Amino acid sequence: MSTHVQKPGWFTVNVFNRIVAWMTRRGISVWGSRVLAVRGRKSGQWRTTPVNLLTLDGKQYLVAPRGHVQWTHNMRAAGGGELHLGKRVDTFTAAEVGDDDKTPVLRAYLKRWKAEVGVFFNGVGPDSPDAELRRIAPDHPVFEITPTN
Repeated sequence: MSTHVQKPGWFTVNVFNRIVAWMTRRGISVWGSRVLAVRGRKSGQWRTTPVNLLTLDGKQYLVAPRGHVQWTHNMRAAGGGELHLGKRVDTFTAAEVGDDDKTPVLRAYLKRWKAEVGVFFNGVGPDSPDAELRRIAPDHPVFEITPTN
């Protein structure tokens, strides 16, 4: 498994993520944003972070543009979590998508959010060949989520 991680900078952590999370908690989705809540794999405490929820062919996905970050490790351990939008809380189970099956999900994710996250994909975009998307697939965890409520 890849250990690729692109840690967010000060501005992202202290300004951008906080603004998006604040808006999302108040019910304002910014291009599909949700606040992901997942239990910490060591502490058991709820951890939250803003994410983009992708719907593709009737299925829902969470993509980690920055790579194997804390929420992805926690998701693997917990097997699910909650997505918050305003007062609405959707619980779900999560199954990690294999690298060979990520290409259409990554393409759709980049098509929707390239302006926001494209920098984390090393020049690969929504119009890149399948081989390029497959090459970067190990660096970007993808989870298919199934609502449980």
